Amino acid sequence: MGTGRESAIETRADEPSDPGRPASAERPRASRWKVLFVTLLVVSLLGAAAWVLLGSRLLVVRHVEVAGTKLAPRDRVVAAAGIRLGGPMVRLGTGSVRARVEKLREVESARVERHWPGTVRIVVRERVPLVSVERAGRFYQLDKQGVIVTDTPARPGRMPGLTATAPGPTDPATLAALSVVNALPARLGKSLTEVEAPTPESVTLRLTGGLSVVWGSAERSGEKLRLLDALQRTAAGRAARTIDVSSPEVVTTR
Repeated sequence: MGTGRESAIETRADEPSDPGRPASAERPRASRWKVLFVTLLVVSLLGAAAWVLLGSRLLVVRHVEVAGTKLAPRDRVVAAAGIRLGGPMVRLGTGSVRARVEKLREVESARVERHWPGTVRIVVRERVPLVSVERAGRFYQLDKQGVIVTDTPARPGRMPGLTATAPGPTDPATLAALSVVNALPARLGKSLTEVEAPTPESVTLRLTGGLSVVWGSAERSGEKLRLLDALQRTAAGRAARTIDVSSPEVVTTR
């Protein structure tokens, strides 16, 4: 008798507490609740982040800074940028802002930066005027590409004037003259008073002291500079009123 009762007790102890719900069924249900909880948490965090970036007043444009300008007034750059104060920083189209700023004639290129939480910085690289051209009593300053940078009622001091038939960014003679001027070293550029370019192959430089340098085309400028330097160290070069380096093989003075 005793052995039978012990066997019955052992058999009942080995049986699961709930024959209709195995232990293996509990684990998938718990896992589903964890997945649901994590999903809801991620969605909440994404929603909060989207609200902070797009809907709240925490990350909006509050200040616009401009750097690198000398010719273009800051107010003109800001107006051209067209940035709306109070707009979400994340929605700011930096490419569109840059394109609008680069339409200003003084601006060669621009870079637009976001500085969180609320500042937009516009860094401008301006065009550098090389020569001036007189038209109807005003003096227009051109950069190395022939683009008009600015204009003044008086000739800018220490800036050489340009004489060409049709000065501008599409005129080959203008571009040849600007290429020559841009290649000159500072010591020679400071003594340059006038540039004449009736054709692309006939550029002539007028220097202080009355010296004229017939340069010819813009080709071989480095070689022509070396010949001019060497000649100016000689007595003949220092006494000359005109030096012709248009053909580097045959340099002449008179």
